[in-house]
Amino acid sequence: MIHASAIVAAGARLGAGVNIGPCAVIEEDVVLGEGCEIAAHAVIKRHTRMGVRNRVAEHAVIGGDPQDLKFSAGTLSHAEIGDDNVFREGVTVHRGSRAGSRTRIGNGCFLMAYAHVAHDCVVGDQVVMVNYAGISGEAIVQDGAFLSGFVGVHQFCRIGRLAMIGGHTKLVQDALPFCITDGNPGRARGLNLTGLRRAGFSREEIAALKEAYRMLHVHMPLEEALARMKKMGSTAVTEFAGFISASKRGFAHPGS
Repeated sequence: MIHASAIVAAGARLGAGVNIGPCAVIEEDVVLGEGCEIAAHAVIKRHTRMGVRNRVAEHAVIGGDPQDLKFSAGTLSHAEIGDDNVFREGVTVHRGSRAGSRTRIGNGCFLMAYAHVAHDCVVGDQVVMVNYAGISGEAIVQDGAFLSGFVGVHQFCRIGRLAMIGGHTKLVQDALPFCITDGNPGRARGLNLTGLRRAGFSREEIAALKEAYRMLHVHMPLEEALARMKKMGSTAVTEFAGFISASKRGFAHPGS
């Protein structure tokens, strides 16, 4: 179903059951999987690859050129979108800024109105970005993370799995997995207990994560705390410690 006023480039490839609304624009070298819905005035820019059953609301722009002064207009890069994602009104997703690079969004994500994903970001599965949340270039958001309204994420930051970022948070360092991070600058405020329970974590795993989180409060060298965490025998705590160990920008420590 393609509305008569929509503009679809001859080189675009559309799967079965794609629905394109009034005045929408589908540029060259775009792939839309089966069952995608592109609403009125939305734009799917060149070199975008989109899986099945994605919904793009009015005035969203997916796959736009990066806001990067080093970017050259002739660069061939991509935006890759998985399946079953929702992009609400005014959402913007930019493609990679270097030749052969790509911005990636996984499956089942919900980007609310005017959320922004910058160039070369990697967004996992089941991520929620509330209105006006924005992540800068090269950021990584892991599965199940929740970014509240007006969150701002600095370049190269990582947001861990099942992290909850509070509204208006300024995030300039990595946000710990399984935790709530809030404030300006962002600080860890405790475990995301509601998110952990909804994700099916057992009482034992939650108790182990509480103990690991407590270690970040006590007067103990970080290396010693990480070593103790890795000996606890908890899969979740091992992931927690591994995230900290891999941090290049540092992480948002627990607030007082």
